[in-house]
Amino acid sequence: MVQEFVDALNANDQDRFFAALTDDATMSDDGVERNIGQWTDSEVFGSNARMQVESVDDGGTELVADYTNSRWGSMRTSWRFTVRDGKVSRFETGQA
Repeated sequence: MVQEFVDALNANDQDRFFAALTDDATMSDDGVERNIGQWTDSEVFGSNARMQVESVDDGGTELVADYTNSRWGSMRTSWRFTVRDGKVSRFETGQA
């Protein structure tokens, strides 16, 4: 399911992205809890975001990626995912 999250983000496909999440999914960015809808509007779909995965660990639930969007440019980021019932129930991201 983490790969689906990445693929949906890279395709700029909001419906597909949110289908990869549980209804009660949560997230944090640089250690700060964020509203997923507001965060994705600003940091993903509203800014043409892309992730190029550099490495994958812990059974596919931890990634390091080059994350690029029109708001911040390119940065090396870490991602940690919690998966429940085949969907992402939480993700945490921040600069790597």
